[in-house]
Amino acid sequence: MRAVAAIRLVFPALVSMMAYGFAFSAPAGAASADAVTTFDLDNGLKVVVIEDHRTPVVTHMVWYRVGASDEPPTKSGIAHFLEHLMFKGTEAHPAGEFSKVVADIGGQENAFTSSDYTAYFQKVAKDHLGLMMEYEADRMTGLVLAPEDVTSELQVVLEERSSRTDNDPSAQLGEELDATLYMAHPYSRPIIGWKHEVEALTRDDALSFYKRYYTPNNAILVVAGDVTPDEVRALAEETYGKVQRRAEPGERVRPREPEPRAARTVSMSSPRVQQESVRIAWLAPSYRTAEPGEAEALDVLAGILGGGANSRLYRSLVVDGGEAAAAGGFYQGSALDDSRFMVYGVPTPDIALDTLAQAADGVIADLVAGGVTEAELTRVKNALIAESVYAQDSQSSLARIYGTALTTGGTVADIAAWPDRIRAVTADQVVDVARKYLTPERSVTAYLRAEPQEQASVPQGGATGAAEPAGESAVQ
Repeated sequence: MRAVAAIRLVFPALVSMMAYGFAFSAPAGAASADAVTTFDLDNGLKVVVIEDHRTPVVTHMVWYRVGASDEPPTKSGIAHFLEHLMFKGTEAHPAGEFSKVVADIGGQENAFTSSDYTAYFQKVAKDHLGLMMEYEADRMTGLVLAPEDVTSELQVVLEERSSRTDNDPSAQLGEELDATLYMAHPYSRPIIGWKHEVEALTRDDALSFYKRYYTPNNAILVVAGDVTPDEVRALAEETYGKVQRRAEPGERVRPREPEPRAARTVSMSSPRVQQESVRIAWLAPSYRTAEPGEAEALDVLAGILGGGANSRLYRSLVVDGGEAAAAGGFYQGSALDDSRFMVYGVPTPDIALDTLAQAADGVIADLVAGGVTEAELTRVKNALIAESVYAQDSQSSLARIYGTALTTGGTVADIAAWPDRIRAVTADQVVDVARKYLTPERSVTAYLRAEPQEQASVPQGGATGAAEPAGESAVQ
Protein backbone atom coordinates (compact mmCIF):
# COMPACT_ATOMS: atom_id res chain seq x y z
CA MET A 1 0.00 0.00 0.00
CA ARG A 2 2.05 2.97 1.22
CA ALA A 3 5.08 1.08 -0.07
CA VAL A 4 3.82 1.08 -3.64
CA ALA A 5 6.11 3.12 -5.86
CA ALA A 6 4.56 2.86 -9.30
CA ILE A 7 7.34 2.71 -11.85
CA ARG A 8 7.20 3.87 -15.43
CA LEU A 9 7.96 0.41 -16.77
CA VAL A 10 5.11 -1.53 -15.21
CA PHE A 11 3.02 -2.76 -18.14
CA PRO A 12 3.90 0.38 -20.13
CA ALA A 13 2.02 -0.64 -23.26
CA LEU A 14 -1.16 -1.11 -21.26
CA VAL A 15 -0.58 2.10 -19.35
CA SER A 16 -0.22 3.99 -22.61
CA MET A 17 -3.39 2.44 -23.94
CA MET A 18 -5.25 3.06 -20.69
CA ALA A 19 -4.36 6.73 -20.68
CA TYR A 20 -5.72 7.35 -24.16
CA GLY A 21 -7.63 4.21 -25.03
CA PHE A 22 -11.16 4.89 -23.88
CA ALA A 23 -13.49 3.65 -26.58
CA PHE A 24 -17.15 4.46 -26.78
CA SER A 25 -18.58 1.01 -27.45
CA ALA A 26 -19.07 -0.32 -23.91
CA PRO A 27 -21.09 -3.05 -22.19
CA ALA A 28 -24.62 -2.10 -21.22
CA GLY A 29 -24.58 0.09 -18.15
CA ALA A 30 -20.86 0.80 -18.39
CA ALA A 31 -19.33 4.20 -18.86
CA SER A 32 -19.31 5.76 -22.32
CA ALA A 33 -17.91 9.00 -23.63
CA ASP A 34 -21.28 10.64 -22.91
CA ALA A 35 -21.13 9.44 -19.28
CA VAL A 36 -18.05 11.49 -18.40
CA THR A 37 -18.58 14.89 -16.81
CA THR A 38 -15.99 17.44 -15.72
CA PHE A 39 -16.21 20.61 -13.67
CA ASP A 40 -14.00 22.78 -11.48
CA LEU A 41 -14.55 23.91 -7.91
CA ASP A 42 -13.91 27.52 -6.96
CA ASN A 43 -10.60 26.58 -5.32
CA GLY A 44 -9.28 25.13 -8.56
CA LEU A 45 -9.88 21.43 -7.95
CA LYS A 46 -10.73 19.69 -11.22
CA VAL A 47 -13.41 16.99 -10.90
CA VAL A 48 -14.07 14.11 -13.31
CA VAL A 49 -17.19 11.97 -12.88
CA ILE A 50 -17.40 8.67 -14.78
CA GLU A 51 -20.83 7.12 -14.47
CA ASP A 52 -20.97 3.33 -14.22
CA HIS A 53 -24.27 2.15 -12.77
CA ARG A 54 -23.77 -1.61 -12.96
CA THR A 55 -23.01 -2.03 -9.26
CA PRO A 56 -23.50 0.27 -6.21
CA VAL A 57 -19.74 0.82 -5.86
CA VAL A 58 -17.48 3.81 -6.44
CA THR A 59 -13.77 4.34 -6.96
CA HIS A 60 -12.60 7.62 -5.47
CA MET A 61 -9.18 8.90 -6.56
CA VAL A 62 -7.22 12.07 -5.89
CA TRP A 63 -4.40 12.75 -8.34
CA TYR A 64 -1.75 15.38 -7.70
CA ARG A 65 0.13 16.88 -10.64
CA VAL A 66 3.48 16.16 -9.08
CA GLY A 67 5.83 13.21 -9.25
CA ALA A 68 9.44 12.22 -8.96
CA SER A 69 10.46 14.39 -11.90
CA ASP A 70 9.22 17.52 -10.11
CA GLU A 71 11.50 17.07 -7.10
CA PRO A 72 14.11 19.71 -6.17
CA PRO A 73 17.77 18.92 -6.86
CA THR A 74 19.34 16.57 -4.27
CA LYS A 75 15.86 15.58 -2.98
CA SER A 76 15.16 12.54 -5.13
CA GLY A 77 12.58 10.24 -3.58
CA ILE A 78 10.72 13.00 -1.71
CA ALA A 79 7.50 12.54 -3.74
CA HIS A 80 7.38 8.84 -2.90
CA PHE A 81 8.43 9.46 0.70
CA LEU A 82 5.59 11.96 1.14
CA GLU A 83 3.18 9.37 -0.27
CA HIS A 84 4.14 7.14 2.67
CA LEU A 85 3.83 9.98 5.16
CA MET A 86 0.32 10.89 3.97
CA PHE A 87 -0.91 7.89 5.97
CA LYS A 88 0.47 9.26 9.24
CA GLY A 89 -2.69 11.12 10.18
CA THR A 90 -3.94 14.66 10.71
CA GLU A 91 -5.03 16.78 13.65
CA ALA A 92 -8.62 15.63 13.12
CA HIS A 93 -7.86 11.98 12.34
CA PRO A 94 -4.83 10.30 13.97
CA ALA A 95 -2.58 7.83 12.19
CA GLY A 96 -4.31 4.62 11.18
CA GLU A 97 -7.88 5.91 11.50
CA PHE A 98 -8.49 6.46 7.79
CA SER A 99 -7.22 2.99 6.87
CA LYS A 100 -9.20 1.38 9.69
CA VAL A 101 -12.40 3.05 8.51
CA VAL A 102 -11.83 1.85 4.94
CA ALA A 103 -11.24 -1.70 6.20
CA ASP A 104 -14.24 -1.61 8.54
CA ILE A 105 -16.63 -0.68 5.72
CA GLY A 106 -15.20 -3.42 3.48
CA GLY A 107 -13.38 -1.05 1.15
CA GLN A 108 -9.98 -1.07 -0.52
CA GLU A 109 -7.33 1.65 -0.56
CA ASN A 110 -3.95 2.29 -2.06
CA ALA A 111 -1.57 4.96 -3.29
CA PHE A 112 1.16 5.20 -5.87
CA THR A 113 3.83 7.55 -7.14
CA SER A 114 5.15 7.93 -10.67
CA SER A 115 7.49 10.35 -12.38
CA ASP A 116 4.57 12.58 -13.36
CA TYR A 117 1.90 12.17 -10.69
CA THR A 118 0.97 10.88 -7.24
CA ALA A 119 -2.44 9.35 -6.55
CA TYR A 120 -4.50 8.08 -3.61
CA PHE A 121 -7.64 6.01 -3.97
CA GLN A 122 -10.37 4.06 -2.24
CA LYS A 123 -12.96 1.67 -3.61
CA VAL A 124 -16.09 1.53 -1.43
CA ALA A 125 -19.85 1.13 -1.49
CA LYS A 126 -21.41 4.29 -2.94
CA ASP A 127 -22.98 5.24 0.41
CA HIS A 128 -19.49 5.89 1.80
CA LEU A 129 -18.28 8.25 -0.93
CA GLY A 130 -18.89 11.36 1.16
CA LEU A 131 -16.91 9.88 4.03
CA MET A 132 -13.95 9.14 1.76
CA MET A 133 -14.05 12.71 0.49
CA GLU A 134 -14.02 14.03 4.06
CA TYR A 135 -10.92 12.05 4.97
CA GLU A 136 -9.06 12.77 1.74
CA ALA A 137 -9.86 16.49 1.86
CA ASP A 138 -8.66 16.59 5.47
CA ARG A 139 -5.26 15.11 4.68
CA MET A 140 -4.91 17.43 1.70
CA THR A 141 -4.42 20.24 4.18
CA GLY A 142 -4.07 18.89 7.74
CA LEU A 143 -1.15 16.44 7.64
CA VAL A 144 0.72 16.12 10.95
CA LEU A 145 4.24 14.70 10.92
CA ALA A 146 5.73 13.70 14.24
CA PRO A 147 9.55 13.55 14.02
CA GLU A 148 9.61 9.94 15.18
CA ASP A 149 7.12 8.96 12.44
CA VAL A 150 9.27 10.60 9.79
CA THR A 151 12.37 8.78 11.03
CA SER A 152 10.68 5.37 11.15
CA GLU A 153 9.01 5.77 7.76
CA LEU A 154 12.28 6.78 6.16
CA GLN A 155 13.67 3.42 7.25
CA VAL A 156 10.65 1.72 5.63
CA VAL A 157 11.41 3.47 2.34
CA LEU A 158 15.08 2.56 2.53
CA GLU A 159 14.17 -1.08 3.18
CA GLU A 160 11.81 -0.96 0.21
CA ARG A 161 14.61 0.36 -1.96
CA SER A 162 16.95 -2.32 -0.66
CA SER A 163 14.57 -5.19 -1.37
CA ARG A 164 13.25 -3.99 -4.71
CA THR A 165 16.32 -2.40 -6.27
CA ASP A 166 19.59 -2.81 -4.40
CA ASN A 167 19.16 -6.59 -4.16
CA ASP A 168 17.84 -7.01 -7.72
CA PRO A 169 20.40 -6.77 -10.57
CA SER A 170 17.63 -6.34 -13.13
CA ALA A 171 16.21 -3.36 -11.25
CA GLN A 172 19.71 -1.92 -10.83
CA LEU A 173 20.25 -2.21 -14.56
CA GLY A 174 16.95 -0.42 -15.10
CA GLU A 175 18.20 2.51 -13.03
CA GLU A 176 21.43 2.64 -15.01
CA LEU A 177 19.42 2.56 -18.21
CA ASP A 178 17.27 5.50 -17.20
CA ALA A 179 20.30 7.47 -16.12
CA THR A 180 21.90 6.81 -19.51
CA LEU A 181 18.88 7.31 -21.75
CA TYR A 182 18.01 10.62 -20.10
CA MET A 183 21.08 12.81 -19.92
CA ALA A 184 19.33 16.03 -18.88
CA HIS A 185 15.72 15.21 -18.04
CA PRO A 186 14.77 14.15 -14.48
CA TYR A 187 13.25 10.93 -15.82
CA SER A 188 16.85 9.82 -15.33
CA ARG A 189 16.40 9.42 -11.58
CA PRO A 190 14.52 6.58 -9.89
CA ILE A 191 11.07 7.24 -8.47
CA ILE A 192 12.07 5.81 -5.12
CA GLY A 193 15.14 8.07 -5.16
CA TRP A 194 18.88 7.57 -5.09
CA LYS A 195 19.82 5.88 -1.84
CA HIS A 196 22.25 8.53 -0.59
CA GLU A 197 19.69 11.28 -1.21
CA VAL A 198 16.82 9.36 0.39
CA GLU A 199 18.94 8.83 3.49
CA ALA A 200 19.26 12.62 3.85
CA LEU A 201 15.55 13.47 3.48
CA THR A 202 14.04 15.33 6.44
CA ARG A 203 10.71 16.28 7.95
CA ASP A 204 11.17 19.81 6.64
CA ASP A 205 11.75 18.46 3.12
CA ALA A 206 8.47 16.54 3.28
CA LEU A 207 6.46 19.46 4.66
CA SER A 208 7.90 21.89 2.12
CA PHE A 209 7.00 19.55 -0.74
CA TYR A 210 3.54 18.96 0.75
CA LYS A 211 2.76 22.66 1.18
CA ARG A 212 3.84 23.50 -2.35
CA TYR A 213 2.11 20.75 -4.30
CA TYR A 214 -0.73 19.34 -2.19
CA THR A 215 -3.21 22.11 -2.88
CA PRO A 216 -6.62 21.73 -4.55
CA ASN A 217 -5.61 23.78 -7.59
CA ASN A 218 -2.90 21.17 -8.28
CA ALA A 219 -5.22 18.16 -7.89
CA ILE A 220 -7.74 16.20 -9.91
CA LEU A 221 -10.58 14.30 -8.25
CA VAL A 222 -11.78 11.31 -10.25
CA VAL A 223 -14.92 9.46 -9.17
CA ALA A 224 -15.99 6.40 -11.16
CA GLY A 225 -19.04 4.35 -10.33
CA ASP A 226 -22.71 4.41 -9.41
CA VAL A 227 -23.03 8.18 -9.03
CA THR A 228 -24.36 11.18 -10.89
CA PRO A 229 -22.49 14.42 -11.54
CA ASP A 230 -24.90 16.32 -9.29
CA GLU A 231 -24.28 13.92 -6.40
CA VAL A 232 -20.52 14.22 -6.78
CA ARG A 233 -20.63 17.98 -7.12
CA ALA A 234 -22.64 18.38 -3.93
CA LEU A 235 -20.32 16.12 -1.93
CA ALA A 236 -17.17 17.65 -3.40
CA GLU A 237 -18.26 21.20 -2.63
CA GLU A 238 -19.12 20.18 0.93
CA THR A 239 -15.70 18.59 1.51
CA TYR A 240 -12.97 19.57 -0.95
CA GLY A 241 -14.63 22.92 -1.58
CA LYS A 242 -13.70 24.01 1.96
CA VAL A 243 -9.98 23.48 1.34
CA GLN A 244 -8.24 26.74 0.56
CA ARG A 245 -5.67 26.90 -2.20
CA ARG A 246 -2.42 27.58 -0.39
CA ALA A 247 0.15 27.57 -3.17
CA GLU A 248 0.55 28.21 -6.88
CA PRO A 249 2.82 25.44 -8.18
CA GLY A 250 2.90 27.04 -11.60
CA GLU A 251 3.75 25.49 -14.93
CA ARG A 252 5.72 22.27 -14.81
CA VAL A 253 8.96 23.32 -16.49
CA ARG A 254 11.59 20.62 -16.74
CA PRO A 255 14.92 20.39 -18.56
CA ARG A 256 14.42 19.23 -22.11
CA GLU A 257 16.36 16.19 -23.25
CA PRO A 258 18.89 17.17 -25.94
CA GLU A 259 18.82 15.41 -29.29
CA PRO A 260 20.89 12.23 -28.86
CA ARG A 261 24.05 11.89 -30.93
CA ALA A 262 25.52 8.48 -30.14
CA ALA A 263 24.45 4.93 -29.45
CA ARG A 264 25.10 3.95 -25.85
CA THR A 265 25.58 0.66 -24.03
CA VAL A 266 25.07 -0.37 -20.41
CA SER A 267 26.24 -3.74 -19.10
CA MET A 268 25.78 -5.31 -15.70
CA SER A 269 26.81 -8.70 -14.37
CA SER A 270 26.10 -10.42 -11.08
CA PRO A 271 26.20 -13.92 -9.58
CA ARG A 272 22.54 -13.35 -8.74
CA VAL A 273 21.49 -13.27 -12.38
CA GLN A 274 19.65 -16.48 -13.21
CA GLN A 275 18.54 -15.47 -16.70
CA GLU A 276 20.48 -13.15 -18.97
CA SER A 277 18.63 -10.61 -21.08
CA VAL A 278 19.08 -7.69 -23.42
CA ARG A 279 17.01 -4.52 -23.64
CA ILE A 280 17.10 -1.76 -26.22
CA ALA A 281 15.42 1.57 -25.59
CA TRP A 282 15.04 4.59 -27.81
CA LEU A 283 14.16 8.12 -26.80
CA ALA A 284 10.70 8.76 -28.31
CA PRO A 285 8.03 11.42 -27.92
CA SER A 286 5.02 10.90 -25.68
CA TYR A 287 1.43 11.62 -26.63
CA ARG A 288 1.93 15.14 -25.32
CA THR A 289 5.19 15.90 -27.14
CA ALA A 290 4.70 13.98 -30.41
CA GLU A 291 3.74 15.50 -33.72
CA PRO A 292 0.10 14.77 -34.73
CA GLY A 293 -0.37 11.08 -35.44
CA GLU A 294 3.11 10.01 -34.32
CA ALA A 295 2.20 8.67 -30.87
CA GLU A 296 -0.64 6.61 -32.29
CA ALA A 297 1.71 5.23 -34.95
CA LEU A 298 4.25 4.36 -32.25
CA ASP A 299 1.55 2.47 -30.33
CA VAL A 300 0.73 0.48 -33.46
CA LEU A 301 4.43 -0.06 -34.19
CA ALA A 302 4.91 -1.46 -30.69
CA GLY A 303 2.10 -3.92 -31.28
CA ILE A 304 3.49 -5.06 -34.61
CA LEU A 305 7.04 -5.42 -33.33
CA GLY A 306 6.54 -6.70 -29.80
CA GLY A 307 2.91 -7.25 -28.89
CA GLY A 308 2.51 -10.94 -28.13
CA ALA A 309 3.05 -14.23 -29.93
CA ASN A 310 2.07 -12.85 -33.35
CA SER A 311 4.54 -9.97 -33.19
CA ARG A 312 7.54 -9.78 -35.46
CA LEU A 313 10.09 -10.02 -32.68
CA TYR A 314 8.48 -13.11 -31.19
CA ARG A 315 8.00 -14.89 -34.48
CA SER A 316 11.44 -14.01 -35.83
CA LEU A 317 13.53 -14.54 -32.70
CA VAL A 318 11.58 -17.20 -30.80
CA VAL A 319 9.59 -19.23 -33.34
CA ASP A 320 11.70 -19.03 -36.50
CA GLY A 321 15.25 -18.11 -35.52
CA GLY A 322 15.46 -19.71 -32.10
CA GLU A 323 17.77 -17.02 -30.76
CA ALA A 324 15.38 -16.08 -27.95
CA ALA A 325 13.25 -17.84 -25.36
CA ALA A 326 11.18 -14.65 -25.04
CA ALA A 327 11.01 -11.39 -26.93
CA GLY A 328 8.72 -8.38 -27.10
CA GLY A 329 8.46 -4.64 -26.92
CA PHE A 330 6.33 -1.69 -25.93
CA TYR A 331 5.87 2.05 -26.23
CA GLN A 332 5.23 4.18 -23.18
CA GLY A 333 3.19 7.06 -24.52
CA SER A 334 1.61 8.29 -21.29
CA ALA A 335 4.27 10.70 -20.07
CA LEU A 336 4.38 14.45 -19.66
CA ASP A 337 7.66 14.73 -21.55
CA ASP A 338 9.61 12.70 -24.12
CA SER A 339 9.40 9.03 -23.23
CA ARG A 340 10.76 5.77 -24.61
CA PHE A 341 10.16 2.88 -27.00
CA MET A 342 11.64 -0.42 -25.89
CA VAL A 343 12.27 -3.99 -27.03
CA TYR A 344 13.73 -6.90 -25.08
CA GLY A 345 14.88 -10.45 -25.48
CA VAL A 346 15.90 -13.43 -23.37
CA PRO A 347 18.45 -15.61 -25.19
CA THR A 348 18.29 -19.34 -25.62
CA PRO A 349 21.30 -21.37 -24.40
CA ASP A 350 24.55 -20.71 -26.28
CA ILE A 351 23.25 -17.48 -27.86
CA ALA A 352 25.32 -14.44 -26.95
CA LEU A 353 23.53 -11.31 -25.83
CA ASP A 354 25.09 -9.14 -28.51
CA THR A 355 24.00 -11.70 -31.11
CA LEU A 356 20.43 -11.43 -29.86
CA ALA A 357 20.62 -7.64 -29.86
CA GLN A 358 21.82 -7.67 -33.47
CA ALA A 359 18.98 -10.02 -34.40
CA ALA A 360 16.44 -7.66 -32.83
CA ASP A 361 17.96 -4.75 -34.74
CA GLY A 362 17.61 -6.84 -37.89
CA VAL A 363 13.89 -7.33 -37.31
CA ILE A 364 13.46 -3.57 -37.03
CA ALA A 365 15.57 -2.95 -40.14
CA ASP A 366 13.43 -5.42 -42.09
CA LEU A 367 10.28 -3.57 -41.04
CA VAL A 368 11.69 -0.21 -42.11
CA ALA A 369 12.90 -1.63 -45.44
CA GLY A 370 9.89 -3.76 -46.27
CA GLY A 371 7.02 -2.01 -44.57
CA VAL A 372 4.12 -3.56 -42.69
CA THR A 373 1.25 -5.56 -44.11
CA GLU A 374 -2.39 -4.58 -44.00
CA ALA A 375 -3.07 -7.76 -42.03
CA GLU A 376 -0.58 -6.71 -39.34
CA LEU A 377 -1.98 -3.20 -39.26
CA THR A 378 -5.56 -4.36 -38.90
CA ARG A 379 -4.76 -6.98 -36.28
CA VAL A 380 -2.87 -4.59 -34.01
CA LYS A 381 -5.32 -1.72 -34.36
CA ASN A 382 -8.22 -4.02 -33.53
CA ALA A 383 -6.34 -5.40 -30.53
CA LEU A 384 -5.54 -1.94 -29.15
CA ILE A 385 -9.11 -0.77 -29.48
CA ALA A 386 -10.46 -4.01 -28.00
CA GLU A 387 -8.19 -3.63 -24.97
CA SER A 388 -9.55 -0.14 -24.41
CA VAL A 389 -13.06 -1.55 -24.38
CA TYR A 390 -12.13 -4.36 -21.98
CA ALA A 391 -10.59 -1.80 -19.62
CA GLN A 392 -14.04 -0.36 -19.07
CA ASP A 393 -15.09 -3.46 -17.15
CA SER A 394 -13.03 -2.18 -14.22
CA GLN A 395 -13.92 0.98 -12.35
CA SER A 396 -10.33 1.32 -11.21
CA SER A 397 -9.14 1.12 -14.81
CA LEU A 398 -11.62 3.80 -15.82
CA ALA A 399 -10.43 6.10 -13.07
CA ARG A 400 -6.77 5.45 -13.93
CA ILE A 401 -7.37 6.12 -17.61
CA TYR A 402 -8.58 9.62 -16.88
CA GLY A 403 -6.20 10.36 -14.03
CA THR A 404 -3.16 9.32 -16.04
CA ALA A 405 -4.19 11.27 -19.12
CA LEU A 406 -5.14 14.46 -17.29
CA THR A 407 -1.92 14.56 -15.28
CA THR A 408 0.26 14.02 -18.36
CA GLY A 409 -1.16 16.67 -20.65
CA GLY A 410 -4.16 14.88 -22.11
CA THR A 411 -7.82 15.88 -22.10
CA VAL A 412 -11.17 14.12 -21.88
CA ALA A 413 -11.61 14.84 -25.59
CA ASP A 414 -8.27 13.15 -26.34
CA ILE A 415 -9.42 10.02 -24.55
CA ALA A 416 -12.73 9.88 -26.40
CA ALA A 417 -11.07 10.42 -29.79
CA TRP A 418 -8.25 7.91 -29.28
CA PRO A 419 -9.89 4.89 -30.98
CA ASP A 420 -10.60 6.88 -34.13
CA ARG A 421 -7.03 8.16 -34.18
CA ILE A 422 -5.73 4.59 -33.89
CA ARG A 423 -8.03 3.50 -36.72
CA ALA A 424 -6.58 6.29 -38.88
CA VAL A 425 -2.95 5.11 -38.55
CA THR A 426 -1.53 4.04 -41.90
CA ALA A 427 1.21 1.57 -42.79
CA ASP A 428 3.37 4.43 -44.05
CA GLN A 429 3.04 6.26 -40.72
CA VAL A 430 4.21 3.17 -38.84
CA VAL A 431 7.31 2.86 -41.01
CA ASP A 432 7.95 6.60 -40.79
CA VAL A 433 8.08 6.65 -36.96
CA ALA A 434 10.25 3.52 -36.92
CA ARG A 435 12.69 5.15 -39.33
CA LYS A 436 12.63 8.44 -37.44
CA TYR A 437 12.90 7.26 -33.84
CA LEU A 438 14.39 3.75 -33.78
CA THR A 439 17.83 4.90 -34.83
CA PRO A 440 21.17 3.89 -33.25
CA GLU A 441 22.00 7.37 -31.96
CA ARG A 442 18.72 7.53 -30.02
CA SER A 443 19.27 4.15 -28.38
CA VAL A 444 20.64 2.59 -25.24
CA THR A 445 21.35 -1.15 -25.29
CA ALA A 446 21.47 -2.81 -21.89
CA TYR A 447 22.91 -6.23 -21.12
CA LEU A 448 22.13 -8.20 -17.97
CA ARG A 449 24.78 -10.90 -17.65
CA ALA A 450 25.36 -13.81 -15.33
CA GLU A 451 28.74 -13.56 -13.65
CA PRO A 452 31.29 -16.05 -15.06
CA GLN A 453 31.45 -19.27 -13.06
CA GLU A 454 35.01 -18.70 -11.82
CA GLN A 455 33.96 -15.33 -10.35
CA ALA A 456 30.78 -16.55 -8.69
CA SER A 457 32.57 -17.12 -5.37
CA VAL A 458 33.54 -13.46 -5.03
CA PRO A 459 31.65 -12.09 -2.00
CA GLN A 460 29.35 -9.49 -3.47
CA GLY A 461 25.93 -8.29 -2.44
CA GLY A 462 24.91 -6.55 -5.61
CA ALA A 463 25.90 -6.10 -9.23
CA THR A 464 28.39 -3.96 -11.04
CA GLY A 465 27.77 -2.09 -14.24
CA ALA A 466 29.75 -0.22 -16.84
CA ALA A 467 28.06 2.33 -19.04
CA GLU A 468 28.77 3.72 -22.45
CA PRO A 469 26.18 5.73 -24.36
CA ALA A 470 23.32 3.32 -25.45
CA GLY A 471 19.58 2.50 -25.00
CA GLU A 472 17.18 0.93 -22.57
CA SER A 473 14.60 -1.83 -22.49
CA ALA A 474 12.94 -3.67 -19.67
CA VAL A 475 11.93 -7.28 -19.32
CA GLN A 476 8.72 -7.43 -17.33
